[in-house]
Amino acid sequence: MEISALFIGLILSLGLYELNLALALSGSRDAVTGAGVSTEGSSVKCKLQGTTRLPAFSMDGDYVVGGVFKIHHYKQTLEYNYTSMPEPLSCTGSMDSRELQFSRAMIFAIEEINNSTELLPGIKLGYQIHDSCASVPVAVHLAFQLSNGLDPVFYKGDNCSHSGMVMAIVGDSGSTRSISISRIIGSFNIPLVSHFSTCACLSDKQQYPTFFRTIPSDQFQADALAKLVKHFGWTWIGAVRSDSDYGNNGMATFLDAAQKEGICVEYSESFYQTHPQSRIQRVADVIRRSTAVVVVAFASFGDMQILLKELSREPSPPRQWIGSESWVTNTDMLRFNFCAGAIGFGIQKSVIPGLREFLLDLSPTEVAASRVLTEFWEDSFNCRLKGAAIGESVCDGTEDIQTLQSVYTDTSHLRITNMVYKAVYAIAHAIHNAVCEDTNSATQCDKFSRIESKQVLMHLKKVNFSQNGYDVSFDANGDPVAKYELVNWQKRGSGAIEMVTVGQYDSSQPIGQEFHITRNLTWVDGGTQVPVSVCSDSCPPGTRKVLQKGKPICCYDCIPCPEGEISNATDSPDCFPCPKEFWPNAERDTCFPKPVEFLSFDEVLGIILAAFSVGGACLAIVTAAVFFYHRTSPIVRANNSELSFLLLFSLTLCFLCSLTFIGAPSDWSCMLRHTAFGITFVLCISCVLGKTIVVLMAFRATLPGSNVMKWFGPPQQRMTVVSFTFVQVLICTIWLVVSPPFPMKNLTVYKKRIILECALGSAIGFWAVLGYIGLLAVFCLVLAVLARKLPDNFNEAKLITFSMLIFCAVWITFIPAYVSSPGKFTVAVEIFAILASSFGLILCIFAPKCFIILFKPEKNTKKHLMNKNQS
Repeated sequence: MEISALFIGLILSLGLYELNLALALSGSRDAVTGAGVSTEGSSVKCKLQGTTRLPAFSMDGDYVVGGVFKIHHYKQTLEYNYTSMPEPLSCTGSMDSRELQFSRAMIFAIEEINNSTELLPGIKLGYQIHDSCASVPVAVHLAFQLSNGLDPVFYKGDNCSHSGMVMAIVGDSGSTRSISISRIIGSFNIPLVSHFSTCACLSDKQQYPTFFRTIPSDQFQADALAKLVKHFGWTWIGAVRSDSDYGNNGMATFLDAAQKEGICVEYSESFYQTHPQSRIQRVADVIRRSTAVVVVAFASFGDMQILLKELSREPSPPRQWIGSESWVTNTDMLRFNFCAGAIGFGIQKSVIPGLREFLLDLSPTEVAASRVLTEFWEDSFNCRLKGAAIGESVCDGTEDIQTLQSVYTDTSHLRITNMVYKAVYAIAHAIHNAVCEDTNSATQCDKFSRIESKQVLMHLKKVNFSQNGYDVSFDANGDPVAKYELVNWQKRGSGAIEMVTVGQYDSSQPIGQEFHITRNLTWVDGGTQVPVSVCSDSCPPGTRKVLQKGKPICCYDCIPCPEGEISNATDSPDCFPCPKEFWPNAERDTCFPKPVEFLSFDEVLGIILAAFSVGGACLAIVTAAVFFYHRTSPIVRANNSELSFLLLFSLTLCFLCSLTFIGAPSDWSCMLRHTAFGITFVLCISCVLGKTIVVLMAFRATLPGSNVMKWFGPPQQRMTVVSFTFVQVLICTIWLVVSPPFPMKNLTVYKKRIILECALGSAIGFWAVLGYIGLLAVFCLVLAVLARKLPDNFNEAKLITFSMLIFCAVWITFIPAYVSSPGKFTVAVEIFAILASSFGLILCIFAPKCFIILFKPEKNTKKHLMNKNQS
């Protein structure tokens, strides 16, 4: 926008050669209108300075509507010597048949209004339609001229301003030219209603207060194009644009919308039809060398035509073209077959009754009277109406426009033409509301009412009507409701390309529902598969994206998720850890519950330990049965049968308590296993300790004069066992009250498994229980060692010594093994220690006695037991 303003300022600073505003030619001058003022008598005579540009089409009327269309593509290039006044710019180059159709559609609409009995009855609208030659200087000249009028000399009271001002202007087809025109006529409150200027910048009412349009703003089209690209999964695209307000602003809006959708742009190139051929070729080479399959082109028809011509000269890799409305719906572009599959948004197709007949109703007289129609006729039929040179054919009147295949005669895709039609009707409704009054009987219009363009501007903001089924209204920015058709260039069976409507886009719909595709699309080179255009392939679940250094965010590597983490979505930027009790599968895209592990009765280790436990208990019971059956035998009676039975009972409990360590831990099993183990082992050691003391005291009692046995009789033995056991019971009770063991899920030993185990609760309580057992065992071992040299026949102390050595060795080894064993093996180590120490006691103490009872009965006599050791 700033470029346009500077450009206009430059033109004005150079003297506005088109207007020839020689301020020194008159004593008084309106600096804006370029009207010279001289006084003759009491009237003021106003004289326009400079050369007047004749309109392409014109007609007088009560109120005049201006029109600006780029009927020709180029202006004549002039050389300035700054010594003489330059000649006016003239339009050259080929004629744009589409723009000619627009201008004729404006004439059709005005004639239709003039024949209407409801809209402006009794009032005749006139028109002045000019050719802007796709040139900003010419458009600026026309803006001034339409503000002044065509009369070279006129009388206007005492004020020359606004003398021949049009009520409103329709045009231009380019945003840059509309910006230039709107900046000038905005000072005079003249409305400009454009049919094809889509630059979002024109919605700024502070800069362009009198601008309206019947075509949606590029803001809506850019958003729609970004959603279209995202819809088909394209994240890596190329972008080309016209180096104009239309292209630059439209592409900037698109790129903002694309960035929000996560789309990356490999390149963004601009070009213009007046740029050197080398610049156009460079843009074409960028497209050929790129890796992006999809190319979004926000360019005008004229610019895009030049670029596609350059691309057609040298074959390039297939490209999926996404086009803006300006070129993708232009039927002239369908000749570029390599663009088959192109898609883009177009204005909705429409039907204007009677327009085709009007366009084809060109009489030779009418054609000959119009410079523009003459040129069109001669170019279309390749003949000359007059002044034919040698070798040129003369138009003889047999030419039939009905047979002419031209964009001018093609009314099958009335898109922008309908925008012209709606613009004229919007202006007519504004004038109607300004000069007409609706009564109950009829509409009364005052054709002699001299309204100003400011009044038309005010009423234009409020228009709201329907014409041929199409609603016309403007929002606060002068924009209509944005509705588009999605068009697709599809190949016919003959190889020709046709434009097919495959969907719609309605910005008034809720978010996410604007887009609706109704037909299948064909893609680049006529394919049926959606082309892929990405910088990097999508990262599957189980991986995460890592951006490649120095490249856009769409270029990345796929890195597997680290251990313990997953990603369950495609193109996930991060991996996230599974919950504590879950672990990823092999693909690392789903979290599964970790298997819970504990020493169970179903596994081999648990079965073996349980079998030994039950076997040990059975062995203790069998031993007790043997002792009970032979309870009167000397060997049983000599070895303190009461303590022996109590010891066998405690060993049975020791074997059975190991079963509480197998199976899933629970609150009760955790408290039971440790306390039962501690109490039964103390009971067992207390019995062994009692037997050791009895052996020592029995030997001393045999000495002359000794009466020590009266202090170690059966009551004292029972009290000793009870006392030692009570201490352990007290320790276990305090432990259970203060901080008892409890079941817990151990998540730290193994990452992939949960160990279900019993937490100690209070580690001090656990080690106090073990420590007390160890203390009694050491004490018992010391006493047994002291009694080891007693006579053999009385020497049960040797057996106790061996059993205590085994017991202490097992539990000393247990401590490091218990601390270092992982998971369920901790429990297995503890069970093994219980079983090993229990088997050590029963085998060392009772196995020799059972052997004598069962297999050496001759030694089971009082005489044998009373014999002294014959050493």
